[in-house]
Amino acid sequence: MAIHEKTLIDADRIQTSDNLVLDGVDVSGHWNTMVLPRYLTDYDTDFARQIRTFSGGENVHRCWQCGSCTNSCTVYAQNTDFNPRYWIYLTNLGLKNDILKDKDIIWTCVSCNRCTNICPKDVKPEGVMKALAHWLEEEGHTPETRSSIFDNEFLGQVYETGRIEDTRVLINFLRKTNQSITPPWLIELGKRMTKHLPLGFLTHMGLHLVFKPRTKSWGRTGEVLREYVREQKEIARKARAMPKEAVHV
Repeated sequence: MAIHEKTLIDADRIQTSDNLVLDGVDVSGHWNTMVLPRYLTDYDTDFARQIRTFSGGENVHRCWQCGSCTNSCTVYAQNTDFNPRYWIYLTNLGLKNDILKDKDIIWTCVSCNRCTNICPKDVKPEGVMKALAHWLEEEGHTPETRSSIFDNEFLGQVYETGRIEDTRVLINFLRKTNQSITPPWLIELGKRMTKHLPLGFLTHMGLHLVFKPRTKSWGRTGEVLREYVREQKEIARKARAMPKEAVHV
């Protein structure tokens, strides 16, 4: 299905004239905007397969461009440049250069999963957004995103102790992203917790933040999990690098 949104057409392909006559017919006014044709030559027929090797992108090929994902998108409601349907369309066409034009906003998906819940083809658009963001990182088109930094901090605590402490995850995330560890919203949250939560619970949280308790009998489980994740990433990396002639999907 063709993409019709005017905002998705490159500005240099849109020609507007206050007075326009074609073949003796005055088409000024509402018909005075013309879109120059575009001939696609820079597509990569293997790109969709590569995105399918990332977690979340497995079903990108199922999309039939109904637009339900974009219509339900929380971010699109605030910023119409965030368009999951369009990026899935570009992925299946192999138009990587067009995706790179939006590399600074693809990662802003908030993972509300409204798109995934409404998708009639089980494409899992939220997963595709994450897959594209990881592809951009892996290829060096974008620096490590805050989403990845948070994920790594979360996983790091699981590997280490078999559990997470929300406060430590948050503080370490803020530090690693060069943000203040005392933003106004966090101070307000702390005040409300102090006011409404039992003292024993707050003390319990504080002690866990300092002493980092481990899950009982955790042992070498974290090391095993870390190695398994590393192996899976390596398998996916090799699959992406595999010549498309050797791939059967």
